[in-house]
Amino acid sequence: MSSFESQTRQECLNKRITTKYYDHMSSRSSSCNDPPAVTVVVEGRSICQMISLHKLGSYQSLAKTLKQMFVNSGDIIECSHINKNVDLSNALPGHLIAYEDIENDLLLVGDLNWKDFVKVAKRIRILPAKPNSRHGRVENNI
Repeated sequence: MSSFESQTRQECLNKRITTKYYDHMSSRSSSCNDPPAVTVVVEGRSICQMISLHKLGSYQSLAKTLKQMFVNSGDIIECSHINKNVDLSNALPGHLIAYEDIENDLLLVGDLNWKDFVKVAKRIRILPAKPNSRHGRVENNI
Protein backbone atom coordinates (compact mmCIF):
# COMPACT_ATOMS: atom_id res chain seq x y z
CA MET A 1 0.00 0.00 0.00
CA SER A 2 1.42 3.40 -0.97
CA SER A 3 1.85 6.26 1.47
CA PHE A 4 -0.97 8.15 -0.30
CA GLU A 5 -3.34 5.20 0.21
CA SER A 6 -2.24 4.94 3.84
CA GLN A 7 -2.77 8.67 4.35
CA THR A 8 -6.21 8.57 2.72
CA ARG A 9 -7.27 5.55 4.76
CA GLN A 10 -6.05 7.33 7.89
CA GLU A 11 -8.07 10.45 6.93
CA CYS A 12 -11.17 8.28 6.63
CA LEU A 13 -10.50 6.58 9.96
CA ASN A 14 -9.84 9.91 11.67
CA LYS A 15 -13.19 11.19 10.40
CA ARG A 16 -14.88 7.93 11.46
CA ILE A 17 -15.85 7.26 7.90
CA THR A 18 -16.41 3.75 6.64
CA THR A 19 -13.87 2.80 4.01
CA LYS A 20 -14.21 0.13 1.36
CA TYR A 21 -11.56 -0.55 -1.22
CA TYR A 22 -12.67 -1.28 -4.77
CA ASP A 23 -9.83 -2.87 -6.70
CA HIS A 24 -12.07 -3.00 -9.75
CA MET A 25 -12.85 -6.30 -11.42
CA SER A 26 -10.05 -6.06 -13.91
CA SER A 27 -7.54 -8.59 -15.09
CA ARG A 28 -4.90 -5.91 -15.65
CA SER A 29 -1.87 -6.35 -13.48
CA SER A 30 -0.62 -3.66 -11.13
CA SER A 31 2.83 -2.18 -11.35
CA CYS A 32 4.90 0.15 -9.24
CA ASN A 33 4.31 2.95 -11.76
CA ASP A 34 0.52 2.82 -11.46
CA PRO A 35 -1.10 5.84 -9.82
CA PRO A 36 -2.47 5.19 -6.32
CA ALA A 37 -6.14 4.46 -5.76
CA VAL A 38 -8.31 7.54 -5.26
CA THR A 39 -10.87 8.19 -2.55
CA VAL A 40 -14.54 8.36 -3.55
CA VAL A 41 -16.61 10.48 -1.15
CA VAL A 42 -20.39 10.92 -1.21
CA GLU A 43 -21.23 14.41 0.06
CA GLY A 44 -23.29 14.31 3.24
CA ARG A 45 -22.72 10.62 3.91
CA SER A 46 -20.24 8.96 6.18
CA ILE A 47 -18.94 6.75 3.44
CA CYS A 48 -15.53 6.78 1.85
CA GLN A 49 -14.42 4.24 -0.71
CA MET A 50 -11.26 3.75 -2.74
CA ILE A 51 -11.06 2.93 -6.43
CA SER A 52 -8.12 2.16 -8.72
CA LEU A 53 -8.70 4.39 -11.74
CA HIS A 54 -5.75 2.97 -13.65
CA LYS A 55 -7.52 -0.39 -13.78
CA LEU A 56 -10.52 1.14 -15.51
CA GLY A 57 -10.27 1.93 -19.20
CA SER A 58 -12.68 4.81 -19.71
CA TYR A 59 -15.18 7.20 -18.21
CA GLN A 60 -17.94 4.72 -19.07
CA SER A 61 -16.30 2.00 -16.98
CA LEU A 62 -15.91 4.54 -14.15
CA ALA A 63 -19.64 5.36 -14.41
CA LYS A 64 -20.56 1.67 -14.28
CA THR A 65 -18.29 1.11 -11.27
CA LEU A 66 -19.72 4.11 -9.39
CA LYS A 67 -23.25 2.91 -10.13
CA GLN A 68 -22.34 -0.53 -8.79
CA MET A 69 -20.74 0.99 -5.69
CA PHE A 70 -23.52 3.40 -4.75
CA VAL A 71 -26.80 2.83 -6.63
CA ASN A 72 -26.82 -0.95 -6.63
CA SER A 73 -25.72 -1.02 -2.98
CA GLY A 74 -28.61 1.27 -1.99
CA ASP A 75 -26.54 4.31 -0.92
CA ILE A 76 -28.15 6.38 -3.70
CA ILE A 77 -31.71 5.67 -4.78
CA GLU A 78 -32.26 5.28 -8.50
CA CYS A 79 -35.31 7.19 -9.74
CA SER A 80 -35.75 5.17 -12.90
CA HIS A 81 -35.85 1.43 -13.29
CA ILE A 82 -35.21 1.75 -17.02
CA ASN A 83 -32.02 -0.07 -17.90
CA LYS A 84 -30.15 2.30 -20.21
CA ASN A 85 -26.54 2.72 -21.19
CA VAL A 86 -24.64 3.99 -18.19
CA ASP A 87 -22.49 7.10 -18.56
CA LEU A 88 -21.38 9.92 -16.26
CA SER A 89 -24.65 11.83 -16.71
CA ASN A 90 -26.92 9.01 -15.50
CA ALA A 91 -24.73 6.79 -13.32
CA LEU A 92 -25.79 8.44 -10.06
CA PRO A 93 -29.29 9.94 -10.36
CA GLY A 94 -29.59 13.39 -8.76
CA HIS A 95 -25.85 13.70 -8.27
CA LEU A 96 -22.86 15.25 -10.02
CA ILE A 97 -19.52 13.51 -10.24
CA ALA A 98 -16.60 15.85 -9.57
CA TYR A 99 -12.96 15.35 -8.69
CA GLU A 100 -10.19 17.13 -6.87
CA ASP A 101 -6.97 17.34 -8.82
CA ILE A 102 -3.40 17.52 -7.58
CA GLU A 103 -3.80 21.29 -7.06
CA ASN A 104 -6.97 20.74 -4.96
CA ASP A 105 -9.19 22.31 -7.64
CA LEU A 106 -12.71 20.87 -7.89
CA LEU A 107 -13.61 19.99 -11.48
CA LEU A 108 -16.28 17.99 -13.28
CA VAL A 109 -15.34 14.45 -14.22
CA GLY A 110 -15.18 14.09 -17.99
CA ASP A 111 -13.47 17.41 -18.74
CA LEU A 112 -10.07 15.82 -19.46
CA ASN A 113 -9.17 12.89 -21.64
CA TRP A 114 -9.15 9.65 -19.63
CA LYS A 115 -5.37 9.18 -19.33
CA ASP A 116 -4.82 12.74 -18.06
CA PHE A 117 -7.71 12.36 -15.61
CA VAL A 118 -6.18 9.19 -14.15
CA LYS A 119 -2.87 11.04 -13.64
CA VAL A 120 -4.28 14.12 -11.88
CA ALA A 121 -7.36 12.89 -9.98
CA LYS A 122 -6.75 12.76 -6.25
CA ARG A 123 -10.30 12.36 -4.92
CA ILE A 124 -13.71 11.82 -6.53
CA ARG A 125 -16.61 13.65 -4.91
CA ILE A 126 -20.25 12.73 -5.46
CA LEU A 127 -22.23 15.95 -5.01
CA PRO A 128 -26.02 16.23 -4.81
CA ALA A 129 -27.44 18.30 -7.65
CA LYS A 130 -29.78 20.93 -6.32
CA PRO A 131 -32.83 22.08 -8.26
CA ASN A 132 -32.91 25.66 -9.52
CA SER A 133 -36.04 27.11 -7.93
CA ARG A 134 -36.67 29.56 -10.81
CA HIS A 135 -36.66 27.18 -13.72
CA GLY A 136 -37.03 23.73 -12.19
CA ARG A 137 -33.66 22.75 -13.66
CA VAL A 138 -30.83 21.06 -11.87
CA GLU A 139 -27.77 23.18 -11.18
CA ASN A 140 -24.47 22.03 -9.81
CA ASN A 141 -22.79 22.81 -6.50
CA ILE A 142 -19.39 23.50 -7.98
